[in-house]
Amino acid sequence: MTPFVQRIVLGLAVVMCLGLNSSLPCAAETSKVGSTTKQVESGAKQVGRGVEDTAKGVGNTVAEGAKAAGEEIQEAGKTAQPQVEDTWNKVKDGAESAGANVKNFFNKLFGK
Repeated sequence: MTPFVQRIVLGLAVVMCLGLNSSLPCAAETSKVGSTTKQVESGAKQVGRGVEDTAKGVGNTVAEGAKAAGEEIQEAGKTAQPQVEDTWNKVKDGAESAGANVKNFFNKLFGK
């Protein structure tokens, strides 16, 4: 049991002890309070397991979603690869052509 749940159970037990019997000698009446305390403790454990299971479920959902998204991105990258290579070749050819034109311009300008 986590410390948080233990504090809740202890607090409820004290409140129940004080509420059921207005006098402080409630320690002698532990048979009545003991069974209700165990009931509260059992309920708290069940809630704790539910929260734990929910957190695990959310974690697994996020992990599976990330895997699926990663696979989709990889597929998109594979699909785009030929287009990227084609675009790069066009840019490279354009840069080479521009470089040649600039070279020709200066050769004509200075008479070489």
